[in-house]
Amino acid sequence: MKAYLSVFKLRLTNGLQYRTAALAGIATQFFWGFIIIMVFEAFYSGAVTQPPISLKQLITYVWLQQAFLAFIMLWFRDNELFQLITTGNIAYELCRPSGIYGLWYAKLIAQRLASAILRSLPILAVAFFLPEPYRMPAPSDPLALLLFIVALVLGLCMIVSLSMLMYISVFVTLSPAGSLLMFGVIGEFLAGMVIPVPLMPSWLQSIVYVLPFRWTADFPFRVYSGHIPKEEALIGIAIQLVWFIVLVALGRAAMAKALRRVVVNGG
Repeated sequence: MKAYLSVFKLRLTNGLQYRTAALAGIATQFFWGFIIIMVFEAFYSGAVTQPPISLKQLITYVWLQQAFLAFIMLWFRDNELFQLITTGNIAYELCRPSGIYGLWYAKLIAQRLASAILRSLPILAVAFFLPEPYRMPAPSDPLALLLFIVALVLGLCMIVSLSMLMYISVFVTLSPAGSLLMFGVIGEFLAGMVIPVPLMPSWLQSIVYVLPFRWTADFPFRVYSGHIPKEEALIGIAIQLVWFIVLVALGRAAMAKALRRVVVNGG
């Protein structure tokens, strides 16, 4: 455990040094946030029926998505880990006294946390003071905020667990591009990153609700906005915890199996 904490602190410290990249990311995320909101405004202005989620809740959804993008994006990748697998340098990792799964997990969660710390606070600070209709409202009460924080942290743990499966799959495919397409593009769509889950057709929602992806992004954001009531949020947090345990167990089993069959430099 001490080794994992040391790796976590080192990666977190290193990640917090990239302030210029964070400023560029903040500008980009504000640009996309305004574009997405304006597109939804246009759709809502021509709606002939009551949408399943209000425009104010949707605007909150978009700003939270932009503020915590580092927590929820599946296409976030560590090229160093891909190179370890594809070049055979994984042999160096196998010589370490600590487990590879825990070591990589600590690295990935620290990288995401560092990026979110640098970007989320400025985005939220501005979003709270924007003119209507672009302003992001505060949560309805402290309990809603607490449930959101718990759901967001569990969502982060789940997204890292899903990312670990992506890296482990490269042991088999030897193709980071294929793994990113499978987990990143498809996973983010199912998480509500492209179209919020309430706006999806009912047949697609029935698929999304049985998969783990929506619990990483859609669920925490709808808890904050009040679209998901507090009672349902408590049940959802319990489901998140179950999914997290399942994903970690699956990842550890897949990692152990991959390492038993791994071929290093043809040996």
